[in-house]
Amino acid sequence: MSVTAVPIRPVRKGSVVKLWVALAALSLAAAGIAWAGTAGQGYETLASGLQFRVVEEGTGPSPTPADIVLIDYTGKLEDGSVFDTSEGKQPLPLPVTGAIPGFTEGLQLMKKGGTYRLRIPPELGYGPRGVPGGPIPPNATLDFEVTLIDIAPASALQGMPGMPPGM
Repeated sequence: MSVTAVPIRPVRKGSVVKLWVALAALSLAAAGIAWAGTAGQGYETLASGLQFRVVEEGTGPSPTPADIVLIDYTGKLEDGSVFDTSEGKQPLPLPVTGAIPGFTEGLQLMKKGGTYRLRIPPELGYGPRGVPGGPIPPNATLDFEVTLIDIAPASALQGMPGMPPGM
């Protein structure tokens, strides 16, 4: 049995350097594209400690504390587990001041049709008590994705069937 040797042409001078330069350029380009893809993913932090990110900006005025809003939302804990959602249900009518302080503050930033991510620290949420016997532990940071469907003044809903008095 004989082995036939195939001669390998020698690599030209500078080809290996060109290969490494091309790989480095490709790596830098990939890193730049990845970094650009995360632009806009950061949260803005307000003086209160509430963090928010605009997913989709709405139009028109923002709700006031005297308004009632119609929202779709999903609330998650830091580990990603969902503790409450309107998904698969009717949108939730909610007085702007009828929620935890961080949610109330976040709603007043939004405009009709907008979707925001709200990161609510414990001091603007349920604090050191959490929800006793419920899904929210003490000192939990809450992460909500909220879509503001509509805004109505509280006076527009007074006297409607099914609405509690004082709403």
